[in-house]
Amino acid sequence: MTRRFRLFPKSAFSQVIWGLSLGLFIGIFFGEDAGVFGLFGDAYVRLLQMTVVPYVLVSLIGGLGKLDMSHARQIGSQGGMLILFLWVIAMIGLLALPFAYPDWEAAAFFSTTTQSAQVEFDPLLLYLPANPFFSLANTILPAVVVFSILMGTALISVPNKSGLLRGLDTLTATLMKITSWVARLAPLGIFAIAANAAGTIQTEALEKLQVYLWAYVGAWLILTFVILPLLVSWATPFSARDVMRTVRTPFITAIATGTVLIVLPMMAERCKALLDEHRLPSDDARSAIDLLVPTAYSFPSVGTLLGLGFILFAAWFTGVPLAPDQYPKFSVMGLFSAFGQMAVALPFLLDVFQLPADMFQLYLLGAVITGRLATGLAAMHGVVIAILGATAMLGILRWRKLIQIAALGLLFFYVTMAGLGLLLTAAIPYTYEGLDIFVSKRLTGDPVQVETRDTERPPALSGPDLSRSRLDVIRERGVIRIGYFPDRLPYAYRNNLGETVGMDMDLAHAFARDFGLKLDIVRLNRDGFVSALNSGEVDLILGGLTIVPEKVIEVAFSRPYTYHSAGFLVKDHERNRYSSLAKMRKIEDLTIGVPSSPYFEQPLTRILPDAQIKQIESPRQFLRGEISEMDAVFFSAEAGGAWTLVFPQYAVARPAELSSRMPAAIAMPRQQGDLLNLVDSWITTKLESGYVSKLFDHWVMGKQADDREPRWSILRNVIGFGRDDEAAQSDN
Repeated sequence: MTRRFRLFPKSAFSQVIWGLSLGLFIGIFFGEDAGVFGLFGDAYVRLLQMTVVPYVLVSLIGGLGKLDMSHARQIGSQGGMLILFLWVIAMIGLLALPFAYPDWEAAAFFSTTTQSAQVEFDPLLLYLPANPFFSLANTILPAVVVFSILMGTALISVPNKSGLLRGLDTLTATLMKITSWVARLAPLGIFAIAANAAGTIQTEALEKLQVYLWAYVGAWLILTFVILPLLVSWATPFSARDVMRTVRTPFITAIATGTVLIVLPMMAERCKALLDEHRLPSDDARSAIDLLVPTAYSFPSVGTLLGLGFILFAAWFTGVPLAPDQYPKFSVMGLFSAFGQMAVALPFLLDVFQLPADMFQLYLLGAVITGRLATGLAAMHGVVIAILGATAMLGILRWRKLIQIAALGLLFFYVTMAGLGLLLTAAIPYTYEGLDIFVSKRLTGDPVQVETRDTERPPALSGPDLSRSRLDVIRERGVIRIGYFPDRLPYAYRNNLGETVGMDMDLAHAFARDFGLKLDIVRLNRDGFVSALNSGEVDLILGGLTIVPEKVIEVAFSRPYTYHSAGFLVKDHERNRYSSLAKMRKIEDLTIGVPSSPYFEQPLTRILPDAQIKQIESPRQFLRGEISEMDAVFFSAEAGGAWTLVFPQYAVARPAELSSRMPAAIAMPRQQGDLLNLVDSWITTKLESGYVSKLFDHWVMGKQADDREPRWSILRNVIGFGRDDEAAQSDN
């Protein structure tokens, strides 16, 4: 009999692998054009999240409500302690994952997450739901879990509850049915996510994703085959070999099917068989296994908790690793969030720690591998809990030995992760590209005819022209003279082609285009810029200028077109010390550099009275390490993000208490009402049209990628489709 050829695989897991492989190929083949699949990937993620919170609510209430009080006390005293014990081991182990991440230079453009003060951790709001419906509607998962546990516990002693329990079972089955429908879309969803990621993700991101996968696999191997089996062999009469024999079939089956649910009966039966092999028959022990196996499934497993390590990776990936004082918050909130699925827990935690939401797409790309491994680890978790619980009911569990081997296992875990970090640093080639990306940016619009002056200034206006309207002079000349200061990243600077670019230079070219003018761009020193305006050497000065009181009496400012958020430029490894003003006040002999203006110095002196304040002209000397006695520079967070791309060993810290914003505007000569009205009206039109916002996204936030060639793809770079002749020749 001939075997029939099947184009599409039959098993669900094979279909997912097929979808992943095809998606990666489509992304590599079409390149950035494959980004159209991102919409479908987002839709799949939303479908995954749809049933999670209702399922947590219904399953916890129904699962606890089915127990009688004696069984509940039994699970609470023995099984509960063991489950909590494994949770503690897993969460402490998670904190070792950053040791496996290479010490690579990283920096990022400004992000709006630094504009608003970080919300302080409020355990009452997070864990005590004053309004459970609000918690459900806003996906505050820890509060939903607490409410569900309280409801389920109270339901234990409620009479005539059978009807409610049947209804909860029906709801649970209904939600599981919806989940199974969504699961059928997994190959398509993974295909869309993989195609979008493979087509649009930069090489640097792929390099970093493999770091997460290697760290995850390393941690998974240690937990699965070292720590959990040793807990049993060290504290019970059973050996690690007994554990592996007991779990191997459920373990492999769980990985193959992607669910622990179907192997729960198998896990319970094999644990009971292990008791019989060692001649330890006991009705209490067998009952404990029957209760603990499904209970362990209902609560987060070590496999589930290991997935929370992605938050630590996401923080490292974006260049803002979690500080040690954030670990307690991460551990507590992560544990409660893990009662749901990662589809809800991870986006919630990304939001809590102000990390980019689109990092979840990167998680899903690797979840095809990590999700299966997590399922196998969850099976090991359930077997270990059942065996330890059974021996506890028999009175032969050695708690002291259990704690000792847990401590030794965690020590081994930390040492191994540190060694893995050294290995990955040496084995994975990595080049920091932030500076190249920034200095290669070009103007977003079509440039007008421009003359650029570095040292030579245009001639001053003659006496008659000085007495005339500056706007009339500009119109007759057909050229507008734009001045800018050095070190005004990302508003005005020279790129690697020698062009003067930046957000404000884009504005200048747009202004000239709109009024049919040419540009004369002049680089100015800060000293004498007022005289340069008044003499007519320049007509306007741009570059993210902050409106300060002492300058308002000397020059005229347009209406604001953007704002600066207050922050501090600090050494990257010291960023956490500047996360709040309270922490900063504890720093001894703190010295802060500020721009040369009382407008900045006076308020800083009020909020940090013990700090020594020194005026500086530019942050460049501080960033180069030439001012060793200075600890930080009070600076624009938006501009600071650009500077950290040039000097990635520094970062922008924004204390939670700083919420003020400083307006930026265009400077021009005083008593030139026509010119001021024209510029103000023009800025208004550009603000309302969204043009200024578009420039802000491009230059300050680094969105819309950059102006480099589209990412490499087979269609464009191999076949040559869609490339112009000049680009094709440049490769030959």
